[in-house]
Amino acid sequence: MRWKDRRASTNVEDRRGLSAKRGMVGGGIGTIVIVLAVYFLGGDPSQVLNTMQQMQGEQSTTPYVPTAEEEELAQFVSVVLAETEDVWTQLFREMGKEYQLPKLVLFTDSVQSACGFAGAATGPFYCPGDNKVYIDLAFYRELQEKFQAPGDFAMAYVIAHEIGHHVQTLLGIMDQTMAQRARLSETEFNKYMVCLELQADYLAGVWAHYAARMNLLEEGDLEEAMNAASAVGDDRIQKAARGYVVPDSFTHGTSEQRQRWFRKGYAAGNMSQGDTFNADVL
Repeated sequence: MRWKDRRASTNVEDRRGLSAKRGMVGGGIGTIVIVLAVYFLGGDPSQVLNTMQQMQGEQSTTPYVPTAEEEELAQFVSVVLAETEDVWTQLFREMGKEYQLPKLVLFTDSVQSACGFAGAATGPFYCPGDNKVYIDLAFYRELQEKFQAPGDFAMAYVIAHEIGHHVQTLLGIMDQTMAQRARLSETEFNKYMVCLELQADYLAGVWAHYAARMNLLEEGDLEEAMNAASAVGDDRIQKAARGYVVPDSFTHGTSEQRQRWFRKGYAAGNMSQGDTFNADVL
């Protein structure tokens, strides 16, 4: 991605070195989002819930000196955030709405959000309770090594996906989806979650469409994003972790679905074809 010498967002909150040791889960939507983020990385959500429930709010500051490589990655992340700000501000304006800029929080090891406590194993996540995206930059290495999804645009896809959840929150889609939880079985609600996540992939594709129009994409960038989308498919993660898949437990969609909806958003470049809730997503 051609990102150097471009505007960096001022909406980055740097908490690196400020480690949240303890935290108390507030419950509700935020807890679900964090738990799903753990699942996104192939972790065990039940273990995270147990840890979160045992914790109470407390933070400690330790000296932190980032490497030159990490500082460059932090700059890259802030530029990607700025690009999403420009695209979604314009698209919301075309819808007669105002786009509220989210914050992006950089942290190391652990962090306290309005959604509760999260460790580095949680991976990047969006908290609708405070409209912030949380990222430990060490995830970039995990994306390369654990998920075999290298390249800067793979990381850009991850950021754009989380910003997609912010767009859903502003449009009321997040609340509408979570409202279904009380009246549905776990299996049925999981289908709603798949639709929610695939729509966030679609929205990431919409952003990538405009990044391409601005000549920001380099050769291979789109393939990097598609590879990352495939790497975090439910079927691929479950197969690697368990040796088999349980489709009824899917909450993000298969590798093929995630790629397909990202590609669809990239081709469309608008919101009109992104209603995953009323489409045949399978």
